[in-house]
Amino acid sequence: MARTQTPDDAQEPHRPALSHSLLEDAQALLLGTALCALGVQFLTAAGLVTGQTAGLGVLLSYVTGWSFGLWFFLLNLPFYVLGWIRLGPRFVAKTVIAVTLVSLFSRGLPEVLSFDRLDPWTASALSGAVIGMGLMVIFRHGASLGGIGILALWLQERFGLRAGLVQLGFDALLFAAAFAILDPWLVTASLLGAVIVNLIVAVNHRRDRYIGR
Repeated sequence: MARTQTPDDAQEPHRPALSHSLLEDAQALLLGTALCALGVQFLTAAGLVTGQTAGLGVLLSYVTGWSFGLWFFLLNLPFYVLGWIRLGPRFVAKTVIAVTLVSLFSRGLPEVLSFDRLDPWTASALSGAVIGMGLMVIFRHGASLGGIGILALWLQERFGLRAGLVQLGFDALLFAAAFAILDPWLVTASLLGAVIVNLIVAVNHRRDRYIGR
């Protein structure tokens, strides 16, 4: 549906979205992935979990003893093919870089950052905030953290399944598994962080307000 022109629109010319330079993309991916890795550090230090592919990586790290960084990198490998078909090579290249950086940062942060005391609810809120902001930085520069989001977009395009419902269904199964494996109180606290992440993305990742004009 066409957007109704307002007086402000008539006075202000159309401004096409500007592409980012290589340096701008580099600093954004470093910042965004570092924030996401910091959020994962809050989660794992408090024994919490989150949603999407990152949440599956965290849960598998608890079960197997392998690091989150390794699991996160491995879990994303199958989705790159879908991303290439659905969103193109440029998007996939940036996403591979972002996933690799989060994996590396997540492996290195525990060596230089630890917590003597970390309340689970505080950890959950902080993780949701920094992961949400990290994702926004990554999204704005044409990348993602891969995984279930790419699969959801493909299923929507191929079979008509709504991407949001696919992701919601995956998170429901993930948290159900977490309740069976982890302390239910910690899983309940984890839900706060997942809600904060989704609220940050829902409010800020809007094409009509923030992405171009």
